[in-house]
Amino acid sequence: MILDRFTVNDKVAIVTGAGRGIGAASAVALAEAGADVLIAARTDEQLREVAARVEAAGRRAAVVAGDLNDLDVVASLAPAARDAFGHIDIVVNNLGGTMPRPLLDTSPRFLEEAFHFNVATAHALVRASVPHMLEGGGGAIVNISSVMGRVAGRGYLAYGTVKAALAHYTRLAAADLSPRIRVNAIAVGSTATSALEIVLQSDELRTTMEAMTPLKRLGEPEDIAAAVVFLASPAGSFLTGKIVESDGGLSVPNLDFGMADL
Repeated sequence: MILDRFTVNDKVAIVTGAGRGIGAASAVALAEAGADVLIAARTDEQLREVAARVEAAGRRAAVVAGDLNDLDVVASLAPAARDAFGHIDIVVNNLGGTMPRPLLDTSPRFLEEAFHFNVATAHALVRASVPHMLEGGGGAIVNISSVMGRVAGRGYLAYGTVKAALAHYTRLAAADLSPRIRVNAIAVGSTATSALEIVLQSDELRTTMEAMTPLKRLGEPEDIAAAVVFLASPAGSFLTGKIVESDGGLSVPNLDFGMADL
Protein backbone atom coordinates (compact mmCIF):
# COMPACT_ATOMS: atom_id res chain seq x y z
CA MET A 1 0.00 0.00 0.00
CA ILE A 2 1.34 3.42 -0.94
CA LEU A 3 0.30 4.88 2.42
CA ASP A 4 2.73 2.51 4.14
CA ARG A 5 5.56 4.53 2.61
CA PHE A 6 4.49 7.55 4.66
CA THR A 7 5.16 5.80 7.98
CA VAL A 8 8.28 5.93 10.14
CA ASN A 9 7.50 2.98 12.37
CA ASP A 10 10.00 2.48 15.20
CA LYS A 11 12.27 5.27 13.95
CA VAL A 12 13.77 7.83 16.34
CA ALA A 13 13.50 11.55 15.62
CA ILE A 14 15.00 14.68 17.16
CA VAL A 15 12.95 17.87 16.75
CA THR A 16 14.26 21.25 17.88
CA GLY A 17 12.09 24.24 18.69
CA ALA A 18 9.42 21.68 19.55
CA GLY A 19 7.59 23.50 22.33
CA ARG A 20 4.99 25.01 20.02
CA GLY A 21 4.14 25.83 16.41
CA ILE A 22 5.80 23.95 13.57
CA GLY A 23 8.16 22.06 15.88
CA ALA A 24 5.38 20.77 18.10
CA ALA A 25 3.20 19.82 15.13
CA SER A 26 6.14 18.02 13.50
CA ALA A 27 6.94 16.05 16.65
CA VAL A 28 3.33 14.94 17.02
CA ALA A 29 3.02 14.11 13.32
CA LEU A 30 6.17 11.96 13.41
CA ALA A 31 4.81 10.17 16.48
CA GLU A 32 1.49 9.55 14.72
CA ALA A 33 3.51 8.15 11.81
CA GLY A 34 5.28 5.74 14.17
CA ALA A 35 8.41 7.44 15.57
CA ASP A 36 9.69 7.96 19.08
CA VAL A 37 10.72 11.59 19.49
CA LEU A 38 13.21 13.62 21.46
CA ILE A 39 11.82 17.13 21.69
CA ALA A 40 13.88 20.15 22.67
CA ALA A 41 13.16 23.82 23.34
CA ARG A 42 13.63 26.42 26.05
CA THR A 43 10.38 25.98 27.99
CA ASP A 44 9.87 22.73 29.91
CA GLU A 45 6.13 23.26 30.44
CA GLN A 46 5.46 23.53 26.72
CA LEU A 47 7.59 20.48 26.00
CA ARG A 48 5.68 18.43 28.59
CA GLU A 49 2.43 19.25 26.82
CA VAL A 50 3.88 18.15 23.49
CA ALA A 51 5.29 14.99 25.09
CA ALA A 52 1.81 14.12 26.33
CA ARG A 53 0.52 14.39 22.75
CA VAL A 54 3.35 12.18 21.50
CA GLU A 55 2.53 9.58 24.15
CA ALA A 56 -1.17 9.81 23.32
CA ALA A 57 -0.20 8.73 19.81
CA GLY A 58 1.33 5.60 21.34
CA ARG A 59 4.99 6.57 21.08
CA ARG A 60 7.73 7.50 23.54
CA ALA A 61 8.91 11.05 24.15
CA ALA A 62 12.12 12.39 25.68
CA VAL A 63 12.22 16.01 26.79
CA VAL A 64 15.26 18.30 26.84
CA ALA A 65 14.64 21.86 28.03
CA GLY A 66 17.54 24.25 27.53
CA ASP A 67 19.03 27.16 25.65
CA LEU A 68 19.47 25.77 22.14
CA ASN A 69 21.35 28.90 21.12
CA ASP A 70 24.22 27.24 23.01
CA LEU A 71 25.96 24.99 20.48
CA ASP A 72 27.07 22.54 23.16
CA VAL A 73 23.49 22.14 24.35
CA VAL A 74 22.11 21.55 20.87
CA ALA A 75 24.89 19.07 20.07
CA SER A 76 24.10 17.18 23.29
CA LEU A 77 20.68 16.27 21.90
CA ALA A 78 22.23 13.56 19.73
CA PRO A 79 23.73 11.45 22.51
CA ALA A 80 20.64 12.14 24.62
CA ALA A 81 18.41 10.66 21.90
CA ARG A 82 20.68 7.68 21.45
CA ASP A 83 20.75 7.06 25.20
CA ALA A 84 16.97 7.34 25.43
CA PHE A 85 16.02 5.28 22.40
CA GLY A 86 19.12 3.42 21.18
CA HIS A 87 19.53 5.03 17.77
CA ILE A 88 18.79 8.14 15.65
CA ASP A 89 17.07 8.10 12.26
CA ILE A 90 15.54 11.55 11.74
CA VAL A 91 16.65 15.08 12.61
CA VAL A 92 14.34 18.08 12.21
CA ASN A 93 16.16 21.41 12.55
CA ASN A 94 13.26 23.71 13.33
CA LEU A 95 15.16 26.14 15.56
CA GLY A 96 15.51 29.62 14.11
CA GLY A 97 14.03 33.00 13.34
CA THR A 98 15.03 36.63 13.80
CA MET A 99 13.21 39.95 14.03
CA PRO A 100 12.81 42.19 10.96
CA ARG A 101 14.95 45.32 10.78
CA PRO A 102 15.83 47.96 8.16
CA LEU A 103 19.24 47.51 6.55
CA LEU A 104 20.89 50.42 8.36
CA ASP A 105 19.59 49.10 11.69
CA THR A 106 20.99 45.62 10.99
CA SER A 107 24.42 45.62 12.57
CA PRO A 108 27.05 43.06 11.60
CA ARG A 109 26.66 41.61 15.09
CA PHE A 110 22.90 41.21 14.61
CA LEU A 111 23.53 39.39 11.31
CA GLU A 112 26.13 37.15 12.97
CA GLU A 113 23.69 36.30 15.76
CA ALA A 114 20.98 35.44 13.24
CA PHE A 115 23.40 33.16 11.37
CA HIS A 116 24.39 31.49 14.63
CA PHE A 117 20.77 30.87 15.69
CA ASN A 118 19.56 29.62 12.31
CA VAL A 119 22.56 27.93 10.67
CA ALA A 120 25.30 27.19 13.20
CA THR A 121 22.84 25.47 15.55
CA ALA A 122 21.55 23.28 12.72
CA HIS A 123 25.09 22.32 11.78
CA ALA A 124 25.97 21.53 15.40
CA LEU A 125 23.09 19.07 15.64
CA VAL A 126 23.76 17.54 12.22
CA ARG A 127 27.45 17.07 13.02
CA ALA A 128 26.62 15.43 16.37
CA SER A 129 23.86 13.23 14.94
CA VAL A 130 25.47 11.88 11.78
CA PRO A 131 27.77 9.33 13.44
CA HIS A 132 24.81 7.86 15.34
CA MET A 133 22.66 7.85 12.19
CA LEU A 134 25.38 6.01 10.28
CA GLU A 135 25.48 3.34 13.00
CA GLY A 136 21.91 2.50 12.05
CA GLY A 137 22.52 2.62 8.31
CA GLY A 138 21.48 6.19 7.57
CA GLY A 139 18.46 8.42 7.91
CA ALA A 140 16.92 11.74 6.98
CA ILE A 141 17.53 15.35 7.98
CA VAL A 142 14.90 18.05 7.45
CA ASN A 143 15.80 21.73 7.83
CA ILE A 144 13.10 24.36 8.25
CA SER A 145 13.97 27.28 5.96
CA SER A 146 11.69 30.04 4.68
CA VAL A 147 10.21 31.52 1.54
CA MET A 148 12.19 34.64 2.51
CA GLY A 149 15.36 32.78 1.59
CA ARG A 150 14.09 32.92 -2.01
CA VAL A 151 12.10 36.17 -2.40
CA ALA A 152 13.07 39.75 -1.52
CA GLY A 153 11.31 42.30 0.66
CA ARG A 154 12.30 45.25 2.82
CA GLY A 155 13.10 44.45 6.43
CA TYR A 156 14.05 40.84 5.83
CA LEU A 157 17.78 41.35 5.27
CA ALA A 158 19.02 39.24 8.19
CA TYR A 159 16.20 36.69 8.20
CA GLY A 160 16.20 36.14 4.45
CA THR A 161 19.98 35.93 4.29
CA VAL A 162 20.29 33.26 6.96
CA LYS A 163 17.36 31.24 5.63
CA ALA A 164 18.93 31.30 2.16
CA ALA A 165 22.15 30.12 3.80
CA LEU A 166 20.26 27.27 5.48
CA ALA A 167 18.75 26.27 2.15
CA HIS A 168 22.16 26.08 0.48
CA TYR A 169 23.62 24.37 3.53
CA THR A 170 20.97 21.72 2.86
CA ARG A 171 22.20 21.18 -0.70
CA LEU A 172 25.84 21.03 0.37
CA ALA A 173 25.19 18.70 3.30
CA ALA A 174 23.16 16.42 1.03
CA ALA A 175 26.14 16.12 -1.29
CA ASP A 176 28.47 15.29 1.61
CA LEU A 177 26.15 12.78 3.28
CA SER A 178 24.68 10.92 0.31
CA PRO A 179 23.83 8.14 -0.24
CA ARG A 180 23.27 7.05 3.35
CA ILE A 181 21.70 10.20 4.79
CA ARG A 182 19.22 12.33 2.90
CA VAL A 183 19.10 16.08 3.62
CA ASN A 184 16.19 18.26 2.51
CA ALA A 185 14.58 21.49 3.62
CA ILE A 186 11.17 23.11 3.66
CA ALA A 187 10.84 26.75 2.57
CA VAL A 188 7.96 27.73 4.82
CA GLY A 189 5.53 30.49 3.96
CA SER A 190 3.49 32.56 6.43
CA THR A 191 2.21 30.06 8.97
CA ALA A 192 -0.21 30.61 11.85
CA THR A 193 2.18 30.29 14.79
CA SER A 194 3.15 32.52 17.70
CA ALA A 195 5.72 34.20 15.42
CA LEU A 196 2.78 35.78 13.59
CA GLU A 197 0.82 36.60 16.73
CA ILE A 198 0.53 40.29 15.86
CA VAL A 199 -0.80 39.40 12.41
CA LEU A 200 -3.24 36.84 13.75
CA GLN A 201 -4.66 39.43 16.15
CA SER A 202 -5.27 41.96 13.34
CA ASP A 203 -8.09 41.20 10.93
CA GLU A 204 -6.72 43.84 8.55
CA LEU A 205 -3.19 42.41 8.44
CA ARG A 206 -4.37 38.83 8.21
CA THR A 207 -6.85 39.61 5.43
CA THR A 208 -4.15 41.44 3.47
CA MET A 209 -1.69 38.58 3.82
CA GLU A 210 -4.29 36.03 2.81
CA ALA A 211 -5.25 38.10 -0.23
CA MET A 212 -1.60 38.25 -1.36
CA THR A 213 -1.17 34.48 -1.02
CA PRO A 214 -2.26 32.54 -4.13
CA LEU A 215 -4.01 29.90 -2.01
CA LYS A 216 -5.79 32.71 -0.10
CA ARG A 217 -4.94 31.49 3.38
CA LEU A 218 -2.07 31.32 5.83
CA GLY A 219 -0.42 27.99 6.49
CA GLU A 220 -1.14 25.86 9.52
CA PRO A 221 1.62 24.09 11.48
CA GLU A 222 0.16 20.78 10.32
CA ASP A 223 0.75 21.78 6.69
CA ILE A 224 4.46 21.95 7.41
CA ALA A 225 4.40 18.87 9.63
CA ALA A 226 2.94 16.86 6.75
CA ALA A 227 5.88 17.88 4.58
CA VAL A 228 8.28 16.90 7.37
CA VAL A 229 6.77 13.41 7.54
CA PHE A 230 6.97 13.07 3.75
CA LEU A 231 10.65 14.05 3.63
CA ALA A 232 11.56 11.90 6.64
CA SER A 233 9.69 8.80 5.50
CA PRO A 234 10.29 6.26 2.70
CA ALA A 235 7.81 8.29 0.64
CA GLY A 236 10.58 10.84 0.19
CA SER A 237 13.37 8.32 -0.28
CA PHE A 238 14.32 9.59 -3.76
CA LEU A 239 14.74 13.20 -2.62
CA THR A 240 17.90 14.75 -1.27
CA GLY A 241 19.36 18.23 -1.50
CA LYS A 242 15.93 19.66 -2.32
CA ILE A 243 13.99 22.62 -0.95
CA VAL A 244 10.26 21.89 -0.78
CA GLU A 245 8.31 25.16 -1.05
CA SER A 246 5.35 24.88 1.31
CA ASP A 247 4.36 28.54 1.08
CA GLY A 248 0.88 28.83 -0.38
CA GLY A 249 2.28 29.71 -3.79
CA LEU A 250 4.11 32.91 -2.81
CA SER A 251 6.43 34.59 -5.31
CA VAL A 252 6.64 37.89 -3.38
CA PRO A 253 6.41 38.63 0.36
CA ASN A 254 2.87 38.88 1.67
CA LEU A 255 3.80 41.06 4.66
CA ASP A 256 4.99 44.60 3.91
CA PHE A 257 6.54 46.54 6.80
CA GLY A 258 5.95 49.84 5.01
CA MET A 259 9.57 50.93 5.06
CA ALA A 260 10.09 54.16 3.11
CA ASP A 261 12.84 54.81 0.58
CA LEU A 262 16.10 56.05 2.12
